[in-house]
Amino acid sequence: MTTDGTSTMTSVLRAFDIITVLWEVKRAGPSEIATRMSIPKSTAHVYLRTLAETGYVVNDGGEYSLSYRFLMTGSRIKHRNSLFRVSEQLLGELAAETDELVTLVVEQHDETVILHTERGDRSLELGLYSGMTTPLHTNATGKAILAQLPDERVDEIIETQGLEPVTEQTITDESVLRSELADIRDAGYAVDWNQQVVGMGLVGIPISIDEQVAGAVGIVTPTERVKNEEYRRTLIQKLQETVDSITIKYRYGH
Repeated sequence: MTTDGTSTMTSVLRAFDIITVLWEVKRAGPSEIATRMSIPKSTAHVYLRTLAETGYVVNDGGEYSLSYRFLMTGSRIKHRNSLFRVSEQLLGELAAETDELVTLVVEQHDETVILHTERGDRSLELGLYSGMTTPLHTNATGKAILAQLPDERVDEIIETQGLEPVTEQTITDESVLRSELADIRDAGYAVDWNQQVVGMGLVGIPISIDEQVAGAVGIVTPTERVKNEEYRRTLIQKLQETVDSITIKYRYGH
């Protein structure tokens, strides 16, 4: 690769690093960006000014923050997604029927990505939002997806992402995870609690289209509710009905 090409790649990567910093700190001036990224202040200023020219960053009195253009871009990505379009109404109906929080997730870059949420009257307040990412092994919807992937793909994800805990209940042992994935594959659904957030239970069922996993739907509920076997069976039944409807609608209606 040419020197110019390498320089261009470095510049692009650095620009995205600055965007990440702005997301983390909410707003910052050239001095703070320079310190955090170990670059000259003048360089930080050039990057920030250029990003502001794109419309993705806003300059407010010398402090910079991310603009709503990211919201516009993310919303377009979401609403162009075929799985979201065929699922939205059905997810709303499921949330209304169960009074719980319902999530639609997909896998990207070896992570669980929340594509959409619908709230019921008894929904937990967890701050979940579209675009939020979590490790696949830490939640039932992620594990429902993992269980449908080929073994070699699961190997890659574990090697790349590891099995870091987010609570004391998170599965961090590979053999234990693989055993649970086998059980999920046999049962057709995943259930866990306190593994992603203490006090949160989750039931997840994968969406498979033509033998390829497209995502998963989850019902989020307090731990004490999901531990109730009768209630859990009810959630699984309603969730399976919704996933079946999504699958049919996706195949024939989008």
